[in-house]
Amino acid sequence: MIGVVWPWVFVLLPLPWLINRIVPRAGNREAALFVPFFRTLSSLEAGSKRSGTRSKMIAFLAILSWLLFVTAASRPQWIGEPIELPTTGRDLMLVVDISGSMEAQDLQLGGQTANRLQVVKAVVGDFVERRTGDRLGLILFAARAYTQAPLTFDRLTVQTLLYEAQIGIIEENATAIGDGIGLGVKHLRERPQASRVLIMLTDGVNNAGEVTPIQAGELAAREGIKIYTIGIGAETGTSSSLFGPRVVNPSADLDEDTLTEIAEKTGGRYFRARNINELEQIYSMLDQLEPVEQEAETFRPTLTLFFWPLGAALALSFLIALIKIPWSQLYMQARTKEDNDGGMLPEGGNLK
Repeated sequence: MIGVVWPWVFVLLPLPWLINRIVPRAGNREAALFVPFFRTLSSLEAGSKRSGTRSKMIAFLAILSWLLFVTAASRPQWIGEPIELPTTGRDLMLVVDISGSMEAQDLQLGGQTANRLQVVKAVVGDFVERRTGDRLGLILFAARAYTQAPLTFDRLTVQTLLYEAQIGIIEENATAIGDGIGLGVKHLRERPQASRVLIMLTDGVNNAGEVTPIQAGELAAREGIKIYTIGIGAETGTSSSLFGPRVVNPSADLDEDTLTEIAEKTGGRYFRARNINELEQIYSMLDQLEPVEQEAETFRPTLTLFFWPLGAALALSFLIALIKIPWSQLYMQARTKEDNDGGMLPEGGNLK
């Protein structure tokens, strides 16, 4: 279907006629400059105007050119058929911890030792790719929380931003769990209530930020936002000391009680990921979230077309200029001048 953005522009169609009728024609004035060949051009132009057919053709082309100019100014566009957006999924806000503790290398990835953030990128990246039809958003937090991607259907962008996350891009010596959840609630509160889900992953305890995790969880509960919390990190490891290697718990700082309370307050669930297999299982379980019907949304693709009538109008303008040139009379004058030049005798010459 063809439509125009500014239909009111068509009120300008009679403008040339109105100007011709209202504005008085310019009177004869003495030329400010003397042009030696002006008389010749004037006579040629006067001779060309004697042709009634040419005048009518020029008038028709001028009207058509003006119509095309006005059409181009109205911004015509092709509007395609409505395309339904995939809106049967959920609104998932991913909140990921990138504080300094996520650099701990206590997990395995592909048979090699890896830090926690590397494992999270691998597992959560696959999770993002599978969530066809969901709106996904990404929030990263350490000492502060920042939105990397608002809710969007563009899963590739969310995945790319997750892969590009690095420890140290935010102040890394603290963990603001409450601020991360609060920022996620801010993004989700405007979405349909039955589809709001926040998935928060961390490996530590809240020790920074303006909002406590419990306060953020209560706010999410009031807004009807379900929160799934994930605690990541191995439970056993070794460290060197003066008395030799000893067994330690790399996740001793993980505040599981708070994470469990947040999940329970909002109708979600707390998960514990001690290795990559458990983390994959957790996100596989989250994959089973049933989609909820949302208000239908459609969009219609558009293609701008103004350059077609504009190009045609410019082409007609050049054609009018070419038609107004008295080619035949120019040719006859050139022939006459050539004949006159041919009849002149060279200096000092004689006729034989």
